[in-house]
Amino acid sequence: MTTTLDPIELEVLRNALSAAAAEMDVTVWRTSRSTIVREMLDYSTAIYDRDGFNVAQSVRIPQHLNSMGYALRAIVERYIPLDEWRDGDVVIGNDPYCGGQHLPDILAFRPVFHEGRRVAIVGTLCHHLDVGGMSPGSYAATATEIYQEGIRIPPIRLFRAGVRNDEVWAMLGQNVRQPAIVLGDLQSQIASLEVGVANVRKLAAKYGAETLTSACAALLDASEAAMRDVIRRMPDGTYSFEDFLDDDGIDTSRPVRLHATVTISGDRMVVDLSGCDAQVPGPINATLGSTSSAIYYAAMACADRPIPPNAGCYRPIEIVAPEGLVVNARHPAPVAHRITPGHRLVNVLFGAFSQAVPDRMPAAYYGCSYVCSFQTEHADGRRNVLVEIEIGGCGALPDEDGANAFSFGMHNNANIPLEMVEAGMPLSFTGYGLLPGSGGAGVHRGGLGLFREWRVDAERATMTAQMDRFRHRPYGLAGGEPGSAGRLVLIRDGERTQLHSKVSNLPLRRGDVIRLETSGGGGFGDPARRSDRDRARDTALGYVATGG
Repeated sequence: MTTTLDPIELEVLRNALSAAAAEMDVTVWRTSRSTIVREMLDYSTAIYDRDGFNVAQSVRIPQHLNSMGYALRAIVERYIPLDEWRDGDVVIGNDPYCGGQHLPDILAFRPVFHEGRRVAIVGTLCHHLDVGGMSPGSYAATATEIYQEGIRIPPIRLFRAGVRNDEVWAMLGQNVRQPAIVLGDLQSQIASLEVGVANVRKLAAKYGAETLTSACAALLDASEAAMRDVIRRMPDGTYSFEDFLDDDGIDTSRPVRLHATVTISGDRMVVDLSGCDAQVPGPINATLGSTSSAIYYAAMACADRPIPPNAGCYRPIEIVAPEGLVVNARHPAPVAHRITPGHRLVNVLFGAFSQAVPDRMPAAYYGCSYVCSFQTEHADGRRNVLVEIEIGGCGALPDEDGANAFSFGMHNNANIPLEMVEAGMPLSFTGYGLLPGSGGAGVHRGGLGLFREWRVDAERATMTAQMDRFRHRPYGLAGGEPGSAGRLVLIRDGERTQLHSKVSNLPLRRGDVIRLETSGGGGFGDPARRSDRDRARDTALGYVATGG
C-alpha cells in the first residue's frame, strides 16, 4: 500500500532523515580515535530506503556518499540478499571488487526494523588509518596487484542479530599496524549505526512504516525530476574533453589519458568514458563504483538549482565505461589511489560541461589527493602511523577568483592541526602556508596551493607519497593560464632532492625534512584584462611570487 503525502509532510520527513544522518555523523566525530577520522573528517554517514537506495546523507565526502549506495546495492544483489538480513546484523566490507572503493575505506551497514518489518538501512564509511599492505597507511605507490594493498574484507557479518563476531574482529586487529586505533574507529562506526537505527525507528513509530516507505520513494522521485529538469535546460549536444594523469608510479614515462564524451539529449545525459586509457600496473586505477561517484558529483555540481542529493538524482545519467579501463579496472588491479582518476575525471567533466554552460563552470582545481604517509619506529618495536591528505587551489570562476588551498571536488576534508600531529608523532612542522604565485593568471585568478613541511624527530622513519599534478598542471579556461605544478622535496643536511610524485617507503632519519608544494587552480579569462585593483590586492596580500 502506498501512502500519499502532501508537500509539507514530505519536507518534514526529508529533513528528519537528513537530521538522523547528521547525528550519525556527529557520533563518529565524537567517538573516533584516529586523526584521519577525528580531525581530517574522512568519513561519511547515510540512510537508505528499505531496498538499499540512498535517501539522506550527512555533509561529508562526495567521493564516499555517491558510492556507498553503489556498494550496498552490490552487496544485496551479489552477496547477502536483503531477505537474509536480520535485526541487529551489521554487514561490513572494503573490497573494491565487491562494490567498495579502496581497502582503507571500510563500509558498515545495519538494517532498521519496525514491528518486524525492514523499513530502512543505515550506513557508515570511515577511511581507516591502516589496513596492512606494503606501506604504512595502505597507500603503497608501487603496488601492482590488490593483494599488496592490505587486508580484503568481502561482505561479511561483523554482528549477527546483535552478537559480535569476535573471530572477525580479531582477524582485523591482527592485520593492521595500529590495531587499537583502527578497531576503535570501527567501534565508532558501530556506535553511529546504533544512533541511526534509533532515530529511524522513532520516525517509523511516529508516522508509520507505510508513510516512511512512501516518503522515501517520493524523495527519490522528486530528486530524479529535479535532475531531469536541470539536464533538460542544458543545450542538447555532444561535448568532449580530456586531461592526463602524470603516470602510474611504475612506468614514470607514460601519462595516463582520461577522456569523456558527454551527450545531452532532452532530460537524459550519457557519459561515455570509452576513450580513457586501459588500466595500468600501478595503483591509480578505479573501479566503477568510484568512477560513478565522480560522474554523479560533477553532474550535480553543474546544476543551476539545488537538488536534494539522493539516489534519484542518478537515474537520468547513463555511464558507458567498458571493463578493463583505468576507470573500470578488472581484478586484481591495484586501486589504492583511486581518488586520483576520480578527481581528474571531475576536472574532465567540468571541461566538457563548460562547453554547454560556460557561465557556471570553473577552471580546473588542483585535482589530486596529495597523500603523504609517515611511519616512525621506536626502540621497543612500537610503530606510529600518520596519513595526511593535502589539497591545493580551486579553479577560477567566470565571475570570481578561485579559493586558496580549499578542499574541493571529491574532497571535503579538513586539515589535521599541527598540534595534533606533533602531540602524537615524533614529527615537527617547519613550514605551512599558502604558496605565492601558484594560482593560474586570468581575469580571475586561480586559487593558491599550499606548502607543508614535516621534520623527522625519530631515529627511524619511512615516508610514502601518492600524488599527481607534478607534470600536467590544472588547466585554465577562456584564455586563463594553468595553475602551478606540485612538487615534493627531501631536505637532508641542507641538500634538496626533488622526489617523484609517487614514492614507497622512503627511509628517513632524524632531521630530514619533507616539503610538499601543491598545485594552484587554473585561471579564467585573459590575464591582460585583470583589473589594476585586483593586481594591487594580489601584491598586498602576498599572492604574487617574488622569485627565489
